[in-house]
Amino acid sequence: MTSEARAQTMEFQTEVSQLMHLLVHSLYSNQEIFLRELISNASDACDKLRFEAVSNEALYEGVSDLRIRVAFDQEQGTVTVSDNGIGMNKDEVVANIGTIASSGTKRFLESLTGDQAKDSHLIGQFGVGFYSAFVVADKVTLVTRRAGDPASEGVQWESDGQSGFTLTSVDREARGTEIVLHLREDCKEFADAWRLRGVVKKYSDHITFPIEMLKEGEGDKEETTEEYEAVNSASAMWTRPKSDIPDDEYKEFYKQTCFDFEDPITWTHNRVEGKYDYTSLLYIPGRAPFDLYDRDQKHGIKLYVKRVFIMDDAEKLIPRYLRFVRGLVDSNDLPLNVSREILQSNKVIDTIRGASVKKILGLLENLSEKEPETYKKIWSEFGQVLKEGPSEDFANRDQIAKLFRFASTHTDDPEQNVSLLDYISRMKPEQDKIYYITADNFSAAKNSPHLEVFRKQGIEVLLMYDRVDEWMISHLTEFEGKSLASVAKGDLDIEKLGGEQDAEARKDIEKDAEDLLSKIKKILEDKVEEVKVSHRLTSSPACLVLKEHEMAIYMQQLLKKAGQNIPTSKPNLEINLDHPVIERLKNENDENEFNEWVYLLFDQAILAEGGQLEDSAGFVRRMNNILLTFAQ
Repeated sequence: MTSEARAQTMEFQTEVSQLMHLLVHSLYSNQEIFLRELISNASDACDKLRFEAVSNEALYEGVSDLRIRVAFDQEQGTVTVSDNGIGMNKDEVVANIGTIASSGTKRFLESLTGDQAKDSHLIGQFGVGFYSAFVVADKVTLVTRRAGDPASEGVQWESDGQSGFTLTSVDREARGTEIVLHLREDCKEFADAWRLRGVVKKYSDHITFPIEMLKEGEGDKEETTEEYEAVNSASAMWTRPKSDIPDDEYKEFYKQTCFDFEDPITWTHNRVEGKYDYTSLLYIPGRAPFDLYDRDQKHGIKLYVKRVFIMDDAEKLIPRYLRFVRGLVDSNDLPLNVSREILQSNKVIDTIRGASVKKILGLLENLSEKEPETYKKIWSEFGQVLKEGPSEDFANRDQIAKLFRFASTHTDDPEQNVSLLDYISRMKPEQDKIYYITADNFSAAKNSPHLEVFRKQGIEVLLMYDRVDEWMISHLTEFEGKSLASVAKGDLDIEKLGGEQDAEARKDIEKDAEDLLSKIKKILEDKVEEVKVSHRLTSSPACLVLKEHEMAIYMQQLLKKAGQNIPTSKPNLEINLDHPVIERLKNENDENEFNEWVYLLFDQAILAEGGQLEDSAGFVRRMNNILLTFAQ
């Protein structure tokens, strides 16, 4: 290997330099993880070559046996990880190693807490596994050549993990990548056959390519004169019977293939034979990934065909509302050269997707019933994503809804632990609806004036305060034959709520208040549709009521700020005739004072809905005037 061009020195991105500093200062709580990360990258390189070679066998360059090798040199204090996979050209080296996707790295750095034990778990979530080499090395040398390129187009990348790296053009006969780690003094323990074999067996035993080391007893000698042997089982774990796989193996396989440092909460492993033949191994992670709500991030399942890796993030294998699920599907009924276009309209994929969804929903339902504490953790991590389900998956809407958990006036606690089935079991005999309220936060929901009559009558109301709830509930209109009804929208059937007044008495009260309602309506005619007597308020003077299918006020304002075009609509204002403020309004003869009180009532009603005032200064002025009046 000879240099063909002068070395080119390049600086790291700012984010990479920050990341290097963290790694060098032992952010990883478990140093041996570096080998797992590098072997995993090598396995990916072999997978990519095998896939590309399906349509271009020349890429094998006469050597189709793919493998990964781990070597060491005790005298030099080095560990070497090499593969004969796809390799990289110069541009790919710079893109994949010299830089990191800035958005992901910035989010990673912003997520750090300063607690090394906690922060170490974050690295695996951000796809920066290669840099784990600097946990044990003070210099890393990478030499690579892309399969199919001439030997003269090899590339050497070298860095001490400080300010930057050098790139050098080199001759490299063998395709693939070789990474040499120059170990720090306190990490020389890894230049040892027994130590490295133990790490490989612990973390990478199920890599589907052989991971080779010098045969035991041969010593640390030249690769060209010594015999290598596989130290891993090199078999696809998912092809083995479930009864033969202990839980620890499932967990380690998950960590290896899904790049996570934490154990999964649970998993489902299924072999399907019949019209279609496939195997699925699907995991529920222990923690939500940092980019779970990133619309541009791809989420999906790894797709294999006849144990040949085809693609990561096969979105068509799993719906968006289950994008937190990790794992793989191995099919015997798809062509090896399957493309994303084929996945768009393929009956096999549709069948696998449908069956996988059923398995996952069944797994979650079983946990929710038999292991509620475990399910509580799943809900806290992924509940808001599951709430996207009713709009995406109408066929499974009822099963998805069974998994939902909400806060409720039953406990008035922000913890979301009430299921729709729990609610139904506590419904009053005459009650035919599931009542709920949506709000911007728990306090706004709990203290909403719309709840007053329901609290008085002892009728439970679900308190929904996640941002997704207003949208979710528009797609979940009924459950178990019970319609879902917002207490803040539409008219209330007061008789079914145990109202004390009969219909005739209410009509008389409303008739007596017509003049007052008309005066208020005239003042607020550009802001409200109607002004009515309220039968839902017991302690508040007024509230705003939307039409049954309108979006909550706080959500309308939120979307408008985001640049969305929201259809304009005016709410109804309901007033509580028994409230002292309304009594005060009835007896106010000064027109200006009357107007001020009316605007104040309207502004208060908006605030109670979680909305924002158009004229907050005017509201403050009115409040100050009232305070001064009472202070005199």
